[in-house]
Amino acid sequence: MRRTILLAAAFAALTPTLVHAQNDGPQTDTVFDGDYLTVGVGGFYGPSYEGSDDYVLFPAPVIQGRLLGVAITPRPGGIALDFIPDAKDAKVGFSLGPVANIRRDRVSKIKDPVVKRLGKLETAVEVGGNAGVTVYDVVTGYDSLTVSADARWDVAGAHKGMLWGPSISYFTPVSKGVAVNLAISAEHMDRDYADYYFTVSPTGAVASALPTFQAKGGWKNVGVNALVGVDFDGDLTNGGLAGFVTGGYTKLLGDAKRTPLTSIRGDADQWLVGAGLAFTF
Repeated sequence: MRRTILLAAAFAALTPTLVHAQNDGPQTDTVFDGDYLTVGVGGFYGPSYEGSDDYVLFPAPVIQGRLLGVAITPRPGGIALDFIPDAKDAKVGFSLGPVANIRRDRVSKIKDPVVKRLGKLETAVEVGGNAGVTVYDVVTGYDSLTVSADARWDVAGAHKGMLWGPSISYFTPVSKGVAVNLAISAEHMDRDYADYYFTVSPTGAVASALPTFQAKGGWKNVGVNALVGVDFDGDLTNGGLAGFVTGGYTKLLGDAKRTPLTSIRGDADQWLVGAGLAFTF
């Protein structure tokens, strides 16, 4: 779901720049110098499915870190791996690796009685790859700018389609214990994905009283989100317990906006807010 994209972006931005920031002052050991692991959980309030105007509370766990030189970052309902480690003093870094997630849009929590008559959908398992470039020390000497893109295909036989999406994010600590991340992202869907989630078939129109609609591929959404992370002992570089608050807005586009599921029964404007805890060791 789109709400999990926001969550993934939030956690993914919590720590990478802190490793490189140490080079602008005395060299000190940090929890990020070698292998590390961050585990977190949050509570969030967002649409019950993509395009819905019914909002629900939901929990979401996240894992992030680096093991044996391989970086682990969260993704929508899953993870991505990066097999290209950045040197501690690098000014430009690269990422490349596999990505996988589980999509459960309209599998459960369908509160709208009309949409519920269309029936539940199947769980999709999306597998693909990610590539990106990060520039460190952009403005303050402690910040970073990352441009990346994911491409994923459903291998579970649910929507049987493909999604790809670019994103750009800016991360900066505002003090030793507080960091901020801002991100803009978009997604493009193919015809199979659009047909599965946004088409209203003649049979579905009879069951729901919605007009028929044949969805096609194209740009699905564009969104912006923000995260503020706070380390509870005032030092983000030594690990331990931290908290975060996050929020974002997504605008559905194209047939994701025009479908009766959104235009009649839902809303193209999608909001999400959340807060949680993370522990790094």
